[in-house]
Amino acid sequence: QVQLVESGGGLVQPGGSLRLSCAASGNIRSINRMGWYRQAPGKQRELVATITSGRSPNYADSLKGRFTISRDNAKNTVHLQMNSLKPEDTAVYYCNYWTPGRDYWGQGTQVTVSS
Repeated sequence: QVQLVESGGGLVQPGGSLRLSCAASGNIRSINRMGWYRQAPGKQRELVATITSGRSPNYADSLKGRFTISRDNAKNTVHLQMNSLKPEDTAVYYCNYWTPGRDYWGQGTQVTVSS
């Protein structure tokens, strides 16, 4: 079992920045992918970004250039730096941990972009 604890969501004005963090604990395997997905009201959950150790990050095309994902393998933590935020970025952001045969989700953290 893997537990994911997210932090960093909140309310921000358009053009502002937020940094989300997710710490994984429990049965961490050496081969894993961590990342972020989001779900806006009335919409399906969608990819934001994922990162696997030793590989280039993977981003949703529409978010490249504004969002940056990074990970600290020693702390089993993944971060999402979000810049130039827009109202359409408003959603619940979910942390994900994937390893072959296992897939875990965090509880989600709300990000609201509004003036």
